Order: sequence, then structure tokens, then C-alpha cells
Amino acid sequence: MSDLPPFKLGYARTELRRTLVDAVLAGEKTATVGLAESEQPEDRPGARYALLGYHDEPVGIVEVTDARVVPVSEIDDAFARDEGEGFESVEDWRVAHERFFGRPLDPDTLVEAVRFRLVEKP
Repeated sequence: MSDLPPFKLGYARTELRRTLVDAVLAGEKTATVGLAESEQPEDRPGARYALLGYHDEPVGIVEVTDARVVPVSEIDDAFARDEGEGFESVEDWRVAHERFFGRPLDPDTLVEAVRFRLVEKP
């Protein structure tokens, strides 16, 4: 597991990290999003990563099933729900992500929308 690149959700040693990782391990979280650095996704379908826990320790392996760079306006209710954080709507999703990223997310802000599956847990 340790030879795989890291898959980090939230920040280490935060309750958000604990909550997100627990949701992945329970099968409730199968999607995540990050601000896009370019118009090409960093992740590729089939790529495997070590899911990092609260202390940045490997707690499982995830495999990317889809990765796209899209404007925020293309995030739909299904994707928001698949983030496994209890979002009832895209608006709930947007507000939470603005808080996390510390900046407004305009409809044309580019994000990398990643879908993944848990393939191994200890």
C-alpha cells in the first residue's frame, strides 16, 4: 500500500479527514472534487492510490473510475450525493466547498470531479 501515491481527503489530523475516510471505508463516499490546476484531469481511470487516514497512514486502496475537469455548473445532485457528506442539493455542496476552499465557486470555476471505488481495506 505504501508504494502507491497518496489519496488525501481533507487535511490530516482533522475531524473532516476522519469523517471523509470513514465514509469511504463504509462505501458511502465514491466521489470527490478538487480545484483544477489545468483543463486536464490529474487522475486517470484505473489509477490506484493509498487512501490516507487521520494521521496520514494508509487505510485502504482506492481506484479512480472517472475523472473530469468541469465547471462547477456541471456538478449535479447525483455527484453531490456521491460525495457521501449528506448534501441534499448542489447548493449545499457548493456552500460546503466554498468554506473548505476558502473562496467563492463561480459557475465557471473549474474543478476536477473524481469518482472512485474502494478496492482494498485492511
